[in-house]
Amino acid sequence: MEATRNEALEAWMDEHGYKSNSLAEAVNRALEQLTGRAGGLDGSSVRDWKAGRVKWPKSATRKALEAVTGLPATALGFVPRGRTLSAPAALQEDPGMKRRTLVAGIAAAAAAPGTSTRHIGMSDVERLQRRFAEVIASDHRYGGQVGIEQRAAALADEALNLQNAGSATQRVRSNLYACAASFRSSAMWAAIDGRRYSDAKTHMREAQALAEMSGDQAIKFRIWSHAGAMYRHIGRPGEAFAANDVARNLHITRRDPMFASLGLARQAAIHGAAQERAGTRRAFDQAQDALQRADPYDYRPVWLLAFYDEAELHSLALSAHLALGDYATAEFHAHRCLSTLRPHMRRSHAITTTRLAHAQLAQGDLEAATVTAMQVPADAATQHARVSRMLQEFGAALRARAPRSSTAQTWTEHTRDAWKATV
Repeated sequence: MEATRNEALEAWMDEHGYKSNSLAEAVNRALEQLTGRAGGLDGSSVRDWKAGRVKWPKSATRKALEAVTGLPATALGFVPRGRTLSAPAALQEDPGMKRRTLVAGIAAAAAAPGTSTRHIGMSDVERLQRRFAEVIASDHRYGGQVGIEQRAAALADEALNLQNAGSATQRVRSNLYACAASFRSSAMWAAIDGRRYSDAKTHMREAQALAEMSGDQAIKFRIWSHAGAMYRHIGRPGEAFAANDVARNLHITRRDPMFASLGLARQAAIHGAAQERAGTRRAFDQAQDALQRADPYDYRPVWLLAFYDEAELHSLALSAHLALGDYATAEFHAHRCLSTLRPHMRRSHAITTTRLAHAQLAQGDLEAATVTAMQVPADAATQHARVSRMLQEFGAALRARAPRSSTAQTWTEHTRDAWKATV
């Protein structure tokens, strides 16, 4: 028996500008998001659907297709196994009329009993954006916590679930993907900040797929820039440069000097990790120049406005010069950072103070370094993975320099007494 063409699917693809290959790519990305494994569909798979040779795709594939289209599989002309497709009413021969009738049929099927009729709008997107702002605030206050990572990942899933909760315009769907990508990128950063790099890579892959579906340049920048920071932290500067270059080559960096500045500032930190002094200085100078050119009244996403400014620029320079062993310059950037750091940046304050203590210790100023290190709040010292590790390294370096000194004894007593209540 000759297969019946799936005219409903063809009409949806025509209406939304999809070819067989582009729809296969979109479904593959959705499959990876749903299952954690890349999909293996290609243009021939979609052509089999259109030709009616595949009447009911596999369960995971159907869910991915529904995530892309926002419609149930039955509304797209697929027929569950064991059922037959009722004969359609006669259609006008005019191709335009035929297409419009099919599109109307899809909409009617989507609203049929047993399917969702809720309308998803920008108010849903705005609600998610407010939750995203709350995640950002928690990150700057506490940083690196598993709870922040889990909350952000759950909100990413919530944003994705809305794709299947009802009808929505393409603009709303793109914004939902952008929200999901934003939450995943926050989960990724929390894992990086907590030194849970395997988890960070998983979040990164999911965030990248969602960002591609959203088409949002700002969130693509954030994800690739975070990837560069991750590889820098784990000591792989080559991959850090490659990831950061993806962020820096997005056209948003040409449109907005603030994005360009952040990309260059992180490039300076990577140059420092790679022991490239000239590259560090050049990238820092370029980042500073771009930041000065940025219009403070331009619209920017909340995650960028919440943290990137002159203080963060000096923080990244501090990291670079510590890695280079240029401790006097590192101390200069630490003081510049602390003098301009906004009050809500508690995590950044703890990191910068710890790095300042390292720079002072490396210059032989043991007492000043110890006083500085003792200023790090106990909760950050014991609960933030990066700060905790840096302070452990500080104590080891202090004892190696002056094992029997009163300064080393003071530090030992401080870590024993001031921190034990929070451990």
